[in-house]
Amino acid sequence: MEAKVIWLFVFVALYWAYCIFWGIKSARTARTASDYFIAGRRLSMWVFVLAATATSFSGWTFMGHPGLVYRDGFQYAYASFYTITIPFTGVLFLKRQWILGKRFGYVTPGEMLSDYFQGDAIRILTVIVALLFSIPYLGVQLGASGFLFNVLTDDLVSQNAGMWILSIVVLIYVASGGLRAVAYVDTLQCILLALGIVITGLIALDAVGGWAALNEGFARLASTTIDGRHVGKWGTTPDGYSAYFAIPGVIQFTAGLGKETPVGGLWTGIMVLTYMFALMGIQSAPAFSMWAFGNTNPRPFAPQQVWASSFGIGLILFFFTAFQGMGGHLLGANPAVNEAGLAVAQVLPEAIAKKPDSIVPHYFNLIADSMPWLVGLLAVCALAAMQSTGAAYMSTAGAMLTRDLYKRYLNPTASHDTQKLFGRLGVAFIVLSALLVATFSHDALVLLGGLAVAFGFQMWPSLAAICWFPWITRQGVTWGLVAGLIGVIFTEKFGASIAGAVGIDLPWGRWPWTIHSAGWGMLLNASVCLIVSAMTQDEGARQHRMKFHNFLREHASLSADKRKLVPAAWVITLAWLFFGIGPGAVIGNTIFGNPNDSATWVFGMPSIWAWQILFWLLGVGMMWFLAYKMEMSTVPDREVEALVEDIGDLAAQPAKSGGS
Repeated sequence: MEAKVIWLFVFVALYWAYCIFWGIKSARTARTASDYFIAGRRLSMWVFVLAATATSFSGWTFMGHPGLVYRDGFQYAYASFYTITIPFTGVLFLKRQWILGKRFGYVTPGEMLSDYFQGDAIRILTVIVALLFSIPYLGVQLGASGFLFNVLTDDLVSQNAGMWILSIVVLIYVASGGLRAVAYVDTLQCILLALGIVITGLIALDAVGGWAALNEGFARLASTTIDGRHVGKWGTTPDGYSAYFAIPGVIQFTAGLGKETPVGGLWTGIMVLTYMFALMGIQSAPAFSMWAFGNTNPRPFAPQQVWASSFGIGLILFFFTAFQGMGGHLLGANPAVNEAGLAVAQVLPEAIAKKPDSIVPHYFNLIADSMPWLVGLLAVCALAAMQSTGAAYMSTAGAMLTRDLYKRYLNPTASHDTQKLFGRLGVAFIVLSALLVATFSHDALVLLGGLAVAFGFQMWPSLAAICWFPWITRQGVTWGLVAGLIGVIFTEKFGASIAGAVGIDLPWGRWPWTIHSAGWGMLLNASVCLIVSAMTQDEGARQHRMKFHNFLREHASLSADKRKLVPAAWVITLAWLFFGIGPGAVIGNTIFGNPNDSATWVFGMPSIWAWQILFWLLGVGMMWFLAYKMEMSTVPDREVEALVEDIGDLAAQPAKSGGS
């Protein structure tokens, strides 16, 4: 057995011991249902900061993101802005959800929305969204962990066997300890995730020959053409630039992938923007509402959103992930680049071109002979990244199955012990479902996985209603959410497969007009929500909703001297969205130099990379302004008094009025 495999098993054993320790410890302290499902509303500040960051940035960040940067170049690297757009959702919604959860004792978002809208349809839809998010998302993560072990053990452990074995420990600690165990394990996972990406990026940079050699390689790659076409997957953009170093315009009116091929790449300005919408779905998904409920106060929200996520993970992705993805072209992973004689070394296999996700474990193998112990550590870093998000969604989805279905409809007077039991059974159901889909229907998993975050984004109107806009009605939110889910499904491969199964050929493909399915879903969602809300206004229902909003105004409103900054906040936010990750990002192609001529590069790097770094820094500033200056993520000046610690303690009452 190779030394790297031995070290791999040693570090995995240590990591598993840590996970199981927290599972047992947390199980012993989980006396009530609230203790188990939302850590008794007593998560400490730094536990939440690290755990929420780990939950936001999963194994896809560790493995898939560098692979797509390699595949599509810097035009895809705009996706790294999800380090800002994911917590941007938290800035808008988490503090206000916490206030309501603290006041009225909510444990799940379904309880909150059902109480607010006085109906159960939105509760059931929320559970459906949670399942549609968690099962495929978890399946993708677990499948990736099995693939990683298959590569690093040189086929000693098959992908499916690795996936099932690695999943057992996750099931044990999550089912045992609930959200508290997830949070404490996530603290370590966050550190390992960040450490692993940085080390892998340094391996890539060292293999290329350093910063200067990296940019010299980019210069050759950007300027080289063969028969008038730039080297690479997407070739040349409509403006004549290498598609690795420029986005291909604001929008392309194509029928969508599968029907037409975009010219010069997929990642137009509007595609980047709507893809960022999809990733906003991570913190608007039902699981993050429960993260909000689990805190003692909102104090951890701002540092997590601004410093841990926007700044810390942003720094890592805009540099170290770029080293990994773009460095791969210069290290032998791109057959076309090798054929053109542009690679500085051929230490990575050309097979990566067919499976871009494999680029990260192949970086690990570069140091397998010299530092086998580090390969073992990096493998555990990757494993931790893959399990970080999955564990949180397992725990929260299990809680929603218990509270919003079993307790609500089958056993309203369920004891705390019974709720914990069914919560554990719910976790087991989620894990088993994800494993079965990943094992026996990988194609279906891939199709469903593409839907997950876009589904989460469809929760925005319901969260906007309860946090900000009392005129949005129950009917508007419910029918809007249904329309949004349908819009997402039928602008993804999954919808095309459904239509094909009944003999219908949809006239559009995946992501028509280079608009992501999350964008199409929200277009339908918001349109239906607004129209139906306008048609279903009811004074009695509005007065009920105003009880929540009046309470929020008492505890979350800005002071008079801060209100004058509201117009500035709107201008800053909209400008950043437009120029940083929207149509205006096309300016970044050339503002700091001609992509094809390195002699014009102002900062010695491609203009698009410099633009991304600039707007990353501006984005951190925007997040600081919103979270701290505009007090959207700070502790309320007035103490929030709880009417009840757990709405479930009022089990004898079939419904509870938020204003009572």
